[in-house]
Amino acid sequence: MTRVTPRARRRDDHNGDPLDGLVNMFDLGIVLAVAFLLAALQSVNLTELLTSKDVTIVRKTASGQTVIIKEGDKVRTVNLSGQRASGVGERVGSVYRLPDGRLVYDAGK
Repeated sequence: MTRVTPRARRRDDHNGDPLDGLVNMFDLGIVLAVAFLLAALQSVNLTELLTSKDVTIVRKTASGQTVIIKEGDKVRTVNLSGQRASGVGERVGSVYRLPDGRLVYDAGK
């Protein structure tokens, strides 16, 4: 007959908690969810919204243009149609497009 000491029983118990594997799967799920979120933002070119600086993005859609404005923590969208706008204001300068696509603002006098 073989005697088993308590020390020998402790060495054999390497199974651990059966829920350890489930916790690891949960962590993996969270990592994958964040990766899919970043991939989705990257695919629609909205990764600028993750930065801390203020950003304005103009996107052309089938129904007109959409302007996405991020100021601080607030993000808002404005849908523009092809109709003309009217209002009251004063001329503050001109914007010129260079042949390479850059825009130059001329404040005037």
